[in-house]
Amino acid sequence: MSVREFIDKLLKGRSGDIRIQAFRYLVSGGTAFLVDAGLLALLTELFGREHLLVWTAIAFCAGLLITYLFSILWVFDNRSLKSRTAEVTIFVGIGVIGLGLTELLMWLFADKAGLHYLLSKIITTVLVFVWNFAAKKLLLFRSK
Repeated sequence: MSVREFIDKLLKGRSGDIRIQAFRYLVSGGTAFLVDAGLLALLTELFGREHLLVWTAIAFCAGLLITYLFSILWVFDNRSLKSRTAEVTIFVGIGVIGLGLTELLMWLFADKAGLHYLLSKIITTVLVFVWNFAAKKLLLFRSK
């Protein structure tokens, strides 16, 4: 397989290969992270750290929207549910659990451990990424 064919396989079309899906989810998660962390930094710098957990929730929701769009359009090849409403509900449920984990970890790392909020965000994102990918793959986008 040529380099071009390999890159095309990674980036184009649908794929049932979990390694390609994980790579694509990493790209989509990276994009969502940039939106999430960028919005978190913007809101925190503009409006202050006093409402860090509110800014964290708003930024997380923006990242969740990015991840949903990438997931249904590019990352996963199968959709387990026929009902779009059920799919979005479960996706949001997974996201709410992810948000809860994010809020808890941000509180632990930034407030209790005293780490810089952006370093806390990076550590938190890595941990929550694993939860999000596994839950979405198993519940929403598994092979039939």
